[in-house]
Amino acid sequence: MNETLEFNEIYQEVKGTWNDGRLRFSKHTVVYKNSKTGKVDSIPVPELTQAQWRRVCLGHGIKLCTSTGNIYKYDGFKDTDLEKISEYFKANYKVELVEKDMCVKGWNWGTAKFNGPLLSFEVNESPVFEIPLSSVSQCATGKNEVTVEFHQNDDTEVSLMEVRFYVPPSTGEEGSDPVEAFAQNILSEADVIQATGDAVCIFRELQCLTPRGRYDIRIYPTFLHLHGKTFDYKIPYTTVLRLFLLPHKDQRQMFFVISLDPPIKQGQTRYHFLILLFSKEEDVDLTLNMNEDEVERRFEGKLHKNMSGSLYEMVSRVMKALVNRKITVPGNFQGHSGAQCITCSYKASSGLLYPLERGFIYVHKPPVHLRFEEIACVNFARGTTTTRSFDFEIETKQGNQYTFSSIEREEYGKLFDFVNAKKLNIKNRGFKEGMKGNDNMYSDSDDDQHDAYLERMKEEGKIREEANDSDDSEGESDESFNPGEEDDEIAEEYDSKASASESSADDGDSDGDRKKKPAKKAKFVKERKPRKKEEWEKKAEEAKKEYERAMREYKESGGGSSGSSKKERKKKGGKNEEKRKRKSGGGREKEKERATGNDSFKSREFISSEESSSESDKGKRRKRKGSDVEEEVASTPPSSEESGSD
Repeated sequence: MNETLEFNEIYQEVKGTWNDGRLRFSKHTVVYKNSKTGKVDSIPVPELTQAQWRRVCLGHGIKLCTSTGNIYKYDGFKDTDLEKISEYFKANYKVELVEKDMCVKGWNWGTAKFNGPLLSFEVNESPVFEIPLSSVSQCATGKNEVTVEFHQNDDTEVSLMEVRFYVPPSTGEEGSDPVEAFAQNILSEADVIQATGDAVCIFRELQCLTPRGRYDIRIYPTFLHLHGKTFDYKIPYTTVLRLFLLPHKDQRQMFFVISLDPPIKQGQTRYHFLILLFSKEEDVDLTLNMNEDEVERRFEGKLHKNMSGSLYEMVSRVMKALVNRKITVPGNFQGHSGAQCITCSYKASSGLLYPLERGFIYVHKPPVHLRFEEIACVNFARGTTTTRSFDFEIETKQGNQYTFSSIEREEYGKLFDFVNAKKLNIKNRGFKEGMKGNDNMYSDSDDDQHDAYLERMKEEGKIREEANDSDDSEGESDESFNPGEEDDEIAEEYDSKASASESSADDGDSDGDRKKKPAKKAKFVKERKPRKKEEWEKKAEEAKKEYERAMREYKESGGGSSGSSKKERKKKGGKNEEKRKRKSGGGREKEKERATGNDSFKSREFISSEESSSESDKGKRRKRKGSDVEEEVASTPPSSEESGSD
């Protein structure tokens, strides 16, 4: 037969929820590890007094009772597991595995039996249901009635709030109230916190980051009492999962973290972690409110009646002795700056990430603790804001993802080596392994070592360059197509350029070989990589020479002199034409007014632009037909007045 028996997907009921885990039977201990919280139940084999095999909602289950009064129930076994477990119990344990049937009659009248921390309601010696008294939060009595209230679990969609028992007045011993006796049996084992007696010790005005404020901490034998200005919290030691003592990055402060399950509540807010901040320079003299014999008998040398030292050392030492749990400290990890943590951001807040021997913890807002065994993979991602930092992503087996961003690139090598040494699955590691971290991890190198993150950044850089080139080519093709956009429109919009366009039109008349070129819009060129200085100076010199050559040709061809002479000729010709029109009579003017219509009311900008656009077309025609103007006037028929005089 095997030395051990192991079963996966075995469930344990915790305040109305089923938590899965692994159960292992060995010759010396029975060990169950909760997959969700990581809590371990270790039951020594000599303490086992009873073992039952029962049919439950999740298949079959085992109920184990110990000589210390504790009861453990594990469900999720198959029907075929009974024979295998029963034979193992007979061969290695002194306890026999007994089959026990549950009552399914549906009766609500029976007998209530108190068996240590368990209340069993039975009908005809068969259990109907059982209530763990540790889940009871309050017990109230009435006339022949006892009301039992339960702690609520935030992970459950539906919770059992209370159960009421009717206690007949005839039951119980003579001279005693059966209702009060029933309530006292419940309260003796219930998780009802009552601050009776004196505290073992008191720590005054401790700075608490979560929940925020300053609290007086009173240490009682079974619970921790936080007393603040606004809120009070009573924390049973049974709800404490882990204790952490973490040095701050500045090496002058210390974090003391208490992990809680279930969490403490403040309205709708849940606090799964209690975080205290201490200064290393703050000392305290502590005296326990117990005599020396009692201290020695209870704590077995872990604590003394009179102690002195740093405040954080005293708090952690007392908590370790009362809670009876180990204190977790950072391992051998050392960052680039020599600290045992990494500065990063989680969600909207900045904090510190501590790589531990068996997990990661982030403090302080919000606190996050991730064990290696619940991590599916990690990922080193490019920073979203700058290339001088990177993101560290952790994905759990439940599908949750935690992203710690804005980590300095100097920490990349240290963190990668740590993750690689812990044999965590790295999502973007390449095919090669054994990469060593260095300060130039993000720069180009000729090393043969494969850096998956560096290759990813190079690939993204190539994609960005190709996108920039495509954008430039598209921009040139778009700007070359400008329908209906001419120089006269530009002059029309800007008055100061109207004269410039007019002079350029006149220059086109004087020089017939030179063609008029349309002006292009100013094009926005995307920034390129800087070239050498000599190259730009050479281009500037060539452009200057080209400009001087073009200006010289422009002046030799007549410059702006022709434009002014033409304007004078236009004015003289206009006056002569006006005199001839007056002589020709008013009939001609009326016909012209009817033909032009509203054109006489054109604005100055429109007239100037019209002249500039039409003068170039009419210039040559005026020269050719200058002599024909007199003939047209002479051939005009005389008016009625002139004909009458003749």
